[in-house]
Amino acid sequence: MSKKWALVSDFDGTISDKDFFYYLADRYFDEKMLKPWKEFLAGEKKHFVALAEMFGNLRIKEKELNDFIKTIKLDQSFFKLAEWCKKEGVPVTICSAGNDYYINVLMGKKIESLGIKLVSNRGKYSSKSGLKMIPNEEYFDDNLGVSKVAIVEDWQGKGYNVVYCGDGLPDIKAAAAADKVFAKSMLYDECIKRGIVSEKLTDFAQVQKFMKEKIK
Repeated sequence: MSKKWALVSDFDGTISDKDFFYYLADRYFDEKMLKPWKEFLAGEKKHFVALAEMFGNLRIKEKELNDFIKTIKLDQSFFKLAEWCKKEGVPVTICSAGNDYYINVLMGKKIESLGIKLVSNRGKYSSKSGLKMIPNEEYFDDNLGVSKVAIVEDWQGKGYNVVYCGDGLPDIKAAAAADKVFAKSMLYDECIKRGIVSEKLTDFAQVQKFMKEKIK
């Protein structure tokens, strides 16, 4: 009998072409607003706190924000993979150290129709107080707000092997714990440095090919 498999994927820079934060920075943030991110990169501030401070500085109308969010490019091969997973009974989790506000604007209906579980910090927007970040309660992490490695280990505890897809520093612990890793960008480089076996992610068709072979 084949071992059960589950798919866990980061969102920003993995399913989307780049982080929501970078989209905002290019359009709305000046140097002063970017200071919390520089403090995070220098190890002076937690990831969650840095994002919360920057997102909290947004002061645009909600419609403008939502229209802007809809310009973010998504890897359409992910949806083909998710459709296949639903058909084959493979559980899919999207995890994000960002927040669910923009993810739901982008693909909330597809997440629901495909039976995907979204695990993220929560987000609430007001043009008066910005985009508020609320830590995830189910899988809490003091630095990121949401523990991606806890999600991977939870599926493993239920008897699944886990495929993990990610692109950045917040994905390292999850990648180290996963049974198969597809990595992009900084995560791929870090996996090489740390001796974590990974495959360079180009699109989700290669993930689908791997999983098809595993659940024959």
